[in-house]
Amino acid sequence: MAKIASHKSTIFFNLVSILFFVLMVSVAESRVVGRVATTNRGLVCDKVVGVNSGDTCLAIAQQSQLSSESFSAINPNLNCDALFVGQWLCISGRST
Repeated sequence: MAKIASHKSTIFFNLVSILFFVLMVSVAESRVVGRVATTNRGLVCDKVVGVNSGDTCLAIAQQSQLSSESFSAINPNLNCDALFVGQWLCISGRST
């Protein structure tokens, strides 16, 4: 009987630990997304969009009413052939 109680308390502790970790990550993520990002080329990103399945750089640029050149300028070093779901791309930026 003691082993069952110990096993249940271990499971409960593990679940609470996982929930705490998920909560901390989500809070940290929300704080990072709210900040303005500065790139290494002196550009400030004012607005970002997350990549969804099937998105391409060209489609995101067109949806954001940006030319390919403008999109590339505010997303330096972006490899459009290696986009991944959840990646953040800048869709509005300015020089500092």
